[in-house]
Amino acid sequence: MSQVKTNRIWQHNLVLPYILNGLKQKIEAITRVHKIYLTGSRVRTPLDDWDKLQGKDWDILVVCDFPIINTAVWTKDLNYHIDLVITTPRKAATLLQKAIELYPDKQLEI
Repeated sequence: MSQVKTNRIWQHNLVLPYILNGLKQKIEAITRVHKIYLTGSRVRTPLDDWDKLQGKDWDILVVCDFPIINTAVWTKDLNYHIDLVITTPRKAATLLQKAIELYPDKQLEI
C-alpha cells in the first residue's frame, strides 16, 4: 500500500475508504470480514468538527470469524493513526455501545 499524503489525512471521505479497503483485503486473506465499525472520539464528535481531532486515532473495530492479535503490524507504515481491533461477533457486542457501521452497510468506495 502506498503512503498516505499527510495533507489529506482529514479528508475522511477520500482517505479512510482507501486505507480500510487495504486493511480489509489483508484481513480477508485470513478470515471473512463481517462488519467494520468506527468507534471512539470520532463517533462522539459531529462530522463537521472532525478537523478539531487532529492527532487523534481512528478507532476501527473489525468483526470477523475469529480475533486477530498484533494488528499494529498492519497499520504501522500507514502514516495514519489507526487503532485497529479485530474480534469475533460475540466479543464485539460488548464493544459496540457507541459505533458507526462502515461496512457492509456503507460500502468502502472512493
